Amino acid sequence: MKSSTTLRVKELLREKGWTTKILAEKTGMSESYLTHIKNGTRRWNEDSLSKLSNAFELSPLEMFAQHRQRTDNVDSNISLPEKSGADLKVQIVPVVGDIPSNPSPYNNQLTQVTTGYKDVFVPVLNISDSLMFAMSIESNLMAPMFVKGDKLIISPESWARSGDIAAVEYGNDTPVKTIARIAYTEDFIVLESVNQKHAPIALVRGKDHFRVIGKVIQRIQSFL
Repeated sequence: MKSSTTLRVKELLREKGWTTKILAEKTGMSESYLTHIKNGTRRWNEDSLSKLSNAFELSPLEMFAQHRQRTDNVDSNISLPEKSGADLKVQIVPVVGDIPSNPSPYNNQLTQVTTGYKDVFVPVLNISDSLMFAMSIESNLMAPMFVKGDKLIISPESWARSGDIAAVEYGNDTPVKTIARIAYTEDFIVLESVNQKHAPIALVRGKDHFRVIGKVIQRIQSFL
């Protein structure tokens, strides 16, 4: 699979009719460095991404190759900065095909490889959590909220409150990992399916095994 961290510099230069020299003048970066970024032979950083997005008058996410085929039908709950700034933070998050039991940089990478997503990443802006992972939705069992091809950005360091959707683990004998909406009451923890097609599961506080693995903080839709 093609890495989703590739920047569209070569394509945008062609569209603008610019040379690498012109881009160097607009960004203040060297031609040789820009040539490496253009050809994918050297990694870009936050500063270069900021300068390139400003030069091409695009949002930072529009610089990534994977966003070329997006449409205007973007989830209204997702807020993306239109212009980059000094505080822009980009984190490259591994895509996984299953929920890691204990998220960590190593465990996330291991799950990424064992579930068939080796070297597949997505960029996440302005959220700092070294334990984040992107759960790839591989079926339509959670439709219409989440559909096949979506990627859910899950943050283990974000607190999940009542009403939030999260990756959770529950069950005393054989623990089950799933994506569910959480509701807390005085005596129970209630798990609701995100498509509301299944009966809620009520867990007794202090008796039934339950833990939040990470809160779903963003949905990346696929329009391919």
